[in-house]
Amino acid sequence: MGENTSSKTSFKKYILGFWILFLFGVLGIALIFLLASWGALGTMPTFEELENPETNLATEVISIDGETLGKYFKENRTPINYGDLPDHLVNALVSTEDERFYSHSGIDARGTLRAAIYLGSKGGASTITQQLSKLLFTDPNKSGTFNRIIQKVKEWVIAVRLEEQYAKNEIITMYLNKFDFLYQAVGIRSASRIYFSKEPIELTIEESATLVAMLKNPILYNPVKDQFKKNSIERRNQVLKQMEKNGFLTTIVKDSLQKLPLGTYFSPEQHDDGMATYFRAYVQEFMKDWIDDNPKPDGSSYSMYRDGLKIYTTLDFKMQGYAETAVEKHLKNLQKEFDAQNKENKTAPFRSISPSEIESILNKGIKNSDRYKTMRRKGIDKDSIMATFNRKREMRLFSWEGPIDTLMTPKDSIRYYKSFLNTGMMSMTPQTGEIKAWVGGVNYKFFKYEHVKQAKRQVGSTFKPFVYATAIDQLHLSPCDEFPNTPFTIPKGRHGVTEDWTPDNSGGGEYGGMKTLKQALAESINTITARVINKTGPESVINLIDKLGVDTSNILPVAAIALGTPDISVYDMVSAYSTFANKGVHVKPYAIQRIEDKNETILYQHQPQSSDVLSEESAFVTIKLLEGVTRFGSGRRLRTNSDYAKGTELYKRAVTGYPYALENDIAGKTGTTQNQSDGWFIGMVPNLATGVWVGGEDRSVRFPTITYGQGATLALPIWGMYMTDIYNDGTLDISRDEFERPDNLNIQIDCDEDTDELENGEGENKETTEFEIDF
Repeated sequence: MGENTSSKTSFKKYILGFWILFLFGVLGIALIFLLASWGALGTMPTFEELENPETNLATEVISIDGETLGKYFKENRTPINYGDLPDHLVNALVSTEDERFYSHSGIDARGTLRAAIYLGSKGGASTITQQLSKLLFTDPNKSGTFNRIIQKVKEWVIAVRLEEQYAKNEIITMYLNKFDFLYQAVGIRSASRIYFSKEPIELTIEESATLVAMLKNPILYNPVKDQFKKNSIERRNQVLKQMEKNGFLTTIVKDSLQKLPLGTYFSPEQHDDGMATYFRAYVQEFMKDWIDDNPKPDGSSYSMYRDGLKIYTTLDFKMQGYAETAVEKHLKNLQKEFDAQNKENKTAPFRSISPSEIESILNKGIKNSDRYKTMRRKGIDKDSIMATFNRKREMRLFSWEGPIDTLMTPKDSIRYYKSFLNTGMMSMTPQTGEIKAWVGGVNYKFFKYEHVKQAKRQVGSTFKPFVYATAIDQLHLSPCDEFPNTPFTIPKGRHGVTEDWTPDNSGGGEYGGMKTLKQALAESINTITARVINKTGPESVINLIDKLGVDTSNILPVAAIALGTPDISVYDMVSAYSTFANKGVHVKPYAIQRIEDKNETILYQHQPQSSDVLSEESAFVTIKLLEGVTRFGSGRRLRTNSDYAKGTELYKRAVTGYPYALENDIAGKTGTTQNQSDGWFIGMVPNLATGVWVGGEDRSVRFPTITYGQGATLALPIWGMYMTDIYNDGTLDISRDEFERPDNLNIQIDCDEDTDELENGEGENKETTEFEIDF
């Protein structure tokens, strides 16, 4: 009897002890959660932080037709709304990561118990909400078992709070907007664009499954790395199986999708990659200035890299694509010929300069390089720096066939890059000032110097229309007025001439007879242009181009400007020419329509700037002069390219295969500078003006002869291909109409039969029949 009593007493003690331990365990766990919620185990988010979790949002640059041109970011995240997610993406996420997502309140008790019993061998217990709390508010990088336990407790507490604060759809959206998919693909929108080149709503089921597969481990299930592609396919197929299990896919659909390849279209979004890179660099500088002048209401500064601004630009996505395609196609072809002609050039890529001048150019390039500047900032002496430029190192070089990995000294790489022809190209709408296309060079990653607005180059004969426009506006000259095609001298002391100035005609062109202004501009006759500026004076021409938007601060009032000696940017030249197409009204070019914050509040709205510069009559007469260039002058190949393809073999290798055959009215002008250092073409139709410059970074980098060195060969083909693609695209509203004739036209523009013959190609200057000779 005593033994039984003793046994019962002992059993009761065990039971009591168990319940006491259990109670203390529960209380202890509860206490841990309370301490965590009070912040005793580390900082916890406040209610305000839960309401507005801090994130770094990328600023987006958007084209006028709604396409994303690029982003500025520290973290490439562009958040989207739940409505922008396809249903199958959400279904894949819930099926794979949290099957009971819609029934729990942040913590899946059933999943947690299973994970505890099986030690995680049958799946983890983290809900989507817990994973979000880890991404937003906890530090998963702390090591040690105790720290991991504390992190997990904080994660649970935050998850419950998030469930109280947000709807289920909001939690899913926040999680997908926050997750880092690698390669600067932070958030589902960036991931969709980078891995599949499409918006999330456009993802297919298997593409959604591929991205959801990455949520488990983005490195291990990376779909673009060869060593992980097998893992990616297997994990994707497991996601599809989970979708079948949860009733979102039939077995037949699941089986067919599992047989598909990954089908990625990888397109990283780095600052140097993608569309309109030079334009985006310009926008970046614009934004820096705007941010300096426009603080937030609380006095702090906006950030391009964290505030999720949206910059709506004037650039047309399709037109920009056509511009970049034209540049690449022509310069890739032209560069081959340029390299071929330099094979026998002992000073390549330079011409007509001494070894000491070459060394000076290379040393200047060294001192302008980022490498040199960085080392100088670190206090390294100049001799040591220069020594590093003569030691070989591994580097990646640009080529038109793709990047080249090689060993080369930095100094030799500078000479290598000097050998490339480069370009600047801009397109704008004359009536509004909207910039539609902007190509600042051949490759922003390798050539940072920008050739639309930053660079200024000698403009050659593209300057002559300004001289003619001044004479038409002030003296009411007519395209039909005739001048003698004979040598002409402006004496010393007149129009800034320091000694008697007698310009020659281009390429030894023949003298004799009379020429109309229309013929003189089409054939780029220097002597007649000199006669015209002698009548107007250079001051009047400079005054005109200043009103046309050209920076005239470094243009001296001398007669020689008539032949194109000033250095002017492509941006200013297109701006100025646009005034002729816009009936004499100059509209300042602009690139930024408006800026919005992440809440779509408008922070900036462009205000047009325009001014009357020329009479409508003078502008139209100038246009008619420029039409003559493309009818029977150096721009004629835009209409009858096949005639020119019959030229020399040298010429054929460079420019055949560009069948423009444009039949509509085009006003334009080519330009070529001394020694063929610069080639220009600026062309206009009624609602689009486009300018192109092509040349080497240094003026001594050039073709040896006018055959290739003229504007009609260097620059005009880019314009021709660009406009051909635009006209072939039925969605773009670019005019094929004639320029509108003013009602009050009093200046004669319809010339005599000789000019008509010239328009029909029967009276061309012999020197310009095959090639333009134009300085």
